[in-house]
Amino acid sequence: MKSRNKKIDYSKWGYFFILPFFVSFFIFSFIPLLDTIRYSFFEYYRSGIKEVGPNFIGMENYISLLKSDMLKYAANTLILWIVGFIPQIVIALVLAEWFVDARLKIHGTQFFKVVIYLPNLIMASAFAMLFFTMFSNNGPVNEILLSIGLIKEPVDFLGSVFGTRSLVGLMNFLMWFGNSTIMLMAAIMGISPDVFEASDLDGCNSFQRFFYITLPQIRPILAYTLITAIIGGLQMFDVPQILTNGQGTPDRTSMTLIMFLNSHLKSRNYGMAGALSVYLFIVSGILCFFVYRITNNDDPDGSKAAAKKAKKQSRRG
Repeated sequence: MKSRNKKIDYSKWGYFFILPFFVSFFIFSFIPLLDTIRYSFFEYYRSGIKEVGPNFIGMENYISLLKSDMLKYAANTLILWIVGFIPQIVIALVLAEWFVDARLKIHGTQFFKVVIYLPNLIMASAFAMLFFTMFSNNGPVNEILLSIGLIKEPVDFLGSVFGTRSLVGLMNFLMWFGNSTIMLMAAIMGISPDVFEASDLDGCNSFQRFFYITLPQIRPILAYTLITAIIGGLQMFDVPQILTNGQGTPDRTSMTLIMFLNSHLKSRNYGMAGALSVYLFIVSGILCFFVYRITNNDDPDGSKAAAKKAKKQSRRG
């Protein structure tokens, strides 16, 4: 009887299967993170064949970065992120709403899903080389514009601030809007159809349905999309690096923070590179926290707000 009533505990197998992740994370992520923070407090660089350090200098690396062009490169990164992300999230939301809306009866949605996701499978380096070839002074874009008479001389797309930033933003948009669209479609499909049917019976139009039903219901996935976009924007490197040959031309207006970090790694200034990495870690953490707080709604039905209001009124009375 005792053997029949004895329960078998399988929970230990769950810990066993997730153990490899934590071991690999600890070895390849957590220890390097701590080592990066440690290096940020040291003077450690190579000058020619002479290696200086590591010598403990406290916060000197952080202060030196604030006096450098880091803030200018941070502004460049923000501009390039906005140029690519704002159209990405707007178009992804519109496409997701269209493809999921059964009233529109769009045919071939599976085909369109595959097409809009395909650019996400192309390597960023290949994308950058493609755009570099297409928009060069002797590239096909200039040739087409000259042949149809829209311009009289080739346009130097990569020689102007607006042209370079627009191309970087366009590439980031093309590479990631398909992924955002698929995720947002999955979020909208998770909403109960009964909610949409009730809104139709109440006479809601498309805009009211989108802003008052769809957006509030997909806040978790929207928060995830925003957070991953912020982290990806701060880590923007490969597209501007290849497109501008690592120079951030023109006049370093397309130089991003990771390109600046890469220049320190090339010169083997590990102390400055570590300090800049810590800055990026802190900024990304703060931005992600604010996005989470803005998009997270812990009172969807308004019960907590009503309780607080009633409590205040009872105190006044």
